[in-house]
Amino acid sequence: MNLQNKMNKLEKNIAERLLKIKAVKLQPNNPFTWASGWKSPIYCDNRKTLSYPAIRTYIKNSLIHTILEQYPDVEVIAGVATGAIAQGALIADELGLPFIYVRSSPKDHGLENLIEGDLRPKQKVVVVEDLISTGGSSLKAVEAIRKDGSEVLGMVAIFTYGFQAAEEKFTNAGVKLSVLSNYEAVLAEALANKNISNEELETLKEWRKNPSEWRKE
Repeated sequence: MNLQNKMNKLEKNIAERLLKIKAVKLQPNNPFTWASGWKSPIYCDNRKTLSYPAIRTYIKNSLIHTILEQYPDVEVIAGVATGAIAQGALIADELGLPFIYVRSSPKDHGLENLIEGDLRPKQKVVVVEDLISTGGSSLKAVEAIRKDGSEVLGMVAIFTYGFQAAEEKFTNAGVKLSVLSNYEAVLAEALANKNISNEELETLKEWRKNPSEWRKE
C-alpha cells in the first residue's frame, strides 16, 4: 500500500470513529452556533474520544506514528489547552518524553504562566492539537513556544475543517501541519453510511466555502 492510500485509509478510519461516537455531529437542517457566532452544520468535540478507550488508543497510536515518521528529532510534546492536553500527555508518556501545555491566555495569578511545565531554550517541540478550525488559537500556542526560545518542528492534530484561511495562516507562520482526518473524509463516510442525504451533502459543502457568512441573519 503506497503512502497516499495509507493516508486515505487512516482519514476514513478516524472519520468513521468520530461519527460513531458523535464526536462529530452533522446537522445541516438544524445548525449549531459556534462560540464565534458562526452558524455551522457541523460540530466537533474530540474530547469525547477520551471516554472510549479503544478509539482513544487508536488516535494516540496514529498520532505517535505520525510524529515518529515526520518529526523524529522531537524532544518535547506540547498540548494546546484544553482539548489536546490529555491526548498530548498520553503521547508524551508513551514516547517517554517531557510534556508541557500551552494556555489560551496567561494565568491571572501566581506566576502568570502561559506555558505550563519545564521547557528549556532550543528544545525541539511537536505541538498536539485536537481540532484545527481557523488556526488562530493553535498558532498562538506555537508563537508562545517560539517566544520562549524553543523550536517548533510541527503540529499534529486529530481533525481539520480544512478552511483555506487556516491553511494560509499555517503556511505564513512556517508551521508544518499533519492531520489524521478532515472534513471531506467525514462527509464521504457520513454519505456512505447514509447519515446524510445527497441534498444535505450539498448544504455541507456550501457551508465550507464561506462559513463566516453562511446563513447569517
